[in-house]
Amino acid sequence: MAAIALRSPQYRSAVSDTGNPASAKLELTIDGTLRYTLVKSTSLNSKMTWEIAELCRDYLNIIFTGTAYTAETVTIVAQLTSHASTDGSGTALTTDRFPSSGNDIGYDGYGTFMQGSNPEIPFDNRPRWLISTDPNTPDVYYIYVPNNTAGTIPWMNVNGDLFYYTYTANQTQVIGGGYGQYNVNINRIDCTKYGDGHKITFVNKFGALQDLWFFLKIVNTTSKKQERFQRSIITGSGSYDVNSHMKTDFNTVANQTMTLSSGYYPEWASQWFEQLLLSEQVWLTRTDPFDSSDSETVPVNVIKNSMVQKTSVNDRLIDYTFEFQMAADYINNVR
Repeated sequence: MAAIALRSPQYRSAVSDTGNPASAKLELTIDGTLRYTLVKSTSLNSKMTWEIAELCRDYLNIIFTGTAYTAETVTIVAQLTSHASTDGSGTALTTDRFPSSGNDIGYDGYGTFMQGSNPEIPFDNRPRWLISTDPNTPDVYYIYVPNNTAGTIPWMNVNGDLFYYTYTANQTQVIGGGYGQYNVNINRIDCTKYGDGHKITFVNKFGALQDLWFFLKIVNTTSKKQERFQRSIITGSGSYDVNSHMKTDFNTVANQTMTLSSGYYPEWASQWFEQLLLSEQVWLTRTDPFDSSDSETVPVNVIKNSMVQKTSVNDRLIDYTFEFQMAADYINNVR
């Protein structure tokens, strides 16, 4: 049983080494239901190899509403069989099951090239908190949160299942034990000069929802694009109304962008911002512009395409600025 990262390729391979095989068949079961049956030709002692990550990832649907941190994973079983007939029927000659018993668990995570093929989550021992930590002190975890603010931390148990631990508004440490094995130090930040801070929630490289706080100011920008045509406003009598638009706008589309400044973070925390840059699902929690006593969660996209990893040698103080755009047009045009 493995917890596998589905944003990276996952290969399942076996050898058709019995009888006189003519076809190889993959039966891919996801969340207990046979979803795919794929067949291709093969021959004796040939490798039957399939890439399954793209197929499995279609069944992941990570949703974040602002309060509910849902553990979204899929269970996976891949069975490879060689057959005497060309269409995957007839006598089954060899059968290989992945895993041999139980099931794999698919996460919406990824491995890097240097971590090799078929990456698994969390890339080291379980149980484990599913956030990156200082590589110089890998057994101690840190997060940075505003004062008087509760939140969650993702973690994985020994069986590879995803969970979220909820810490209180005044808690300063989480004792590991049965949760993430190691302690988490909660560093409280006073950001009242700029408000209450701004929470970005994103799917990190482990495939879990991670909160990342930007402690300084926010800059909101509204932009538009539109078409324009020139029309005739002359009347039948040869006059016109000076209050009528001769040049008329139409098909106006608007969008909002939000520029956030992180405040100061330790140098090793650059990996959090890199994972934010590479994430495909990001949400911003902000004050509701129509009700300042409430908040709202907005799906956003990261605008920037590159990030310079800052160091204390080059930059002394480490802070990052990210620009986010609403993942929908500002003017409701859902039809």
